Amino acid sequence: QVQLVESGGGLVQAGGSLRLSCAASGDTFISYAMGWFRQAPGKERTFVAAISRNGGSTYYPDSVKGRFTISRDNAKNTVYLQMNSLKPEDTAVYYCAANRARSPRVVLTTSYDYDYWGQGTQVTVSS
Repeated sequence: QVQLVESGGGLVQAGGSLRLSCAASGDTFISYAMGWFRQAPGKERTFVAAISRNGGSTYYPDSVKGRFTISRDNAKNTVYLQMNSLKPEDTAVYYCAANRARSPRVVLTTSYDYDYWGQGTQVTVSS
């Protein structure tokens, strides 16, 4: 099974940018579809971005579309989340998630689709 470790969180002013990384180990990274989720205090975990095994398909909810970009480097076993034009409402713990996918093109967009999770990294956006 795969292990996931997120990094790159921190404190940023509104309008700023951050890039999160999620390093995978323990299994064949290219076998896994990947996603990012976030959870703000007192709220449910919500979907942020997803990418297919081959990186050719991505999906975002309207709340982050045009501001966030997910990408992956299969040679480095890492998935990234570039976050631009950050808003205070983006403040949350961000989690990386993975699950095996038979198709190289499928994206997984709900938390129920994922079996493996990282420990999370805090992102705080000040106004």
